[in-house]
Amino acid sequence: MAVSRSKTLAFAAIAIAALLHSSVAQTTHTVGGNTGWTIPQGGDSVYSNWASGNSFSVGDILVFNFAAGAHDVTQVNKADYDSCSATNPMMTSTNTPARITLNTSGEHYFICGVPGHCSAGQKVTVNVLASTTGSSSPSPAPMVMPPSPSPAPRRALTPASAPSPAPTTVSAPTPSTSPVAGDVPLSAPAPSARTPMTYTVGDSFGWNIPTSGAIFNYTAGAHNVAEVTSDAYTACTTANPISLDSNPPSRITLTTAGEHFYLCAIPGHCSAGQQLSINVSGAGSTSPSPSGSTTPSSPSPTAGDMAPPSPNSAATVGGVSAAAFLSVVAALLL
Repeated sequence: MAVSRSKTLAFAAIAIAALLHSSVAQTTHTVGGNTGWTIPQGGDSVYSNWASGNSFSVGDILVFNFAAGAHDVTQVNKADYDSCSATNPMMTSTNTPARITLNTSGEHYFICGVPGHCSAGQKVTVNVLASTTGSSSPSPAPMVMPPSPSPAPRRALTPASAPSPAPTTVSAPTPSTSPVAGDVPLSAPAPSARTPMTYTVGDSFGWNIPTSGAIFNYTAGAHNVAEVTSDAYTACTTANPISLDSNPPSRITLTTAGEHFYLCAIPGHCSAGQQLSINVSGAGSTSPSPSGSTTPSSPSPTAGDMAPPSPNSAATVGGVSAAAFLSVVAALLL
């Protein structure tokens, strides 16, 4: 009985050692590290430096983190990798994060198949070394363990029952509806002429394919800025653009009132959400000042009860209404 138990423990130890050995042999690599899989600001050297700092073996896993709908992972041969061609892919994944197991040794080539992204540096080469698992590691020697004495029977212990803590009831404070002493009714300031402002489209995000979505900031060669008509904006077509600029940062002066429509003319970028509509109001438009002869029938609002201004009374900044600017920001965040 004791010998049989010793053999069982020895076989269990051998199995555990084999499992630990196989788990160590497999490594998961996040491509680009914290940068993820996107158009790199420093060109393709970002991913080549990342790959040279890692060691890849057969069985390792590559994880590509990217914004859904903005990028993909396409495995190609060396010729297509050098020419940034995705016409004959070995495989393509559009699901994020993409997990790819390196099943064979040698060089593996990956690019983003979205037009313009590979040429902007979104490509990586991974050199996979042949696996040496099982060839250099000696087989563990059989382990013989001495028989263990049978444990003495233990007496079951009944845990002492701890008293249940009494529930604590916390009453929420009742909001006060009475006016606070010192509240003074506020009146909206009269509109005044303002200096024209410069807006950076997308702020720190710049002019890029939005992942949740004037000066347009973007990577040269990866994007451009085309002004189009309303119909072309809706259809995402750039056959006859009003203007086209591909030198970042693109500065566009809003010289006329009305709606202006902009998009990226790189194929697939507008349909992925890289488009912007700006509504420009007439310069110098102001809302009429309220008459001082009418006495309001309702009590004056306090500072906390001020109602937001109506769209007709929005202040005009450099020909762009504040309400229009907020709608642009909201459109970018969609």
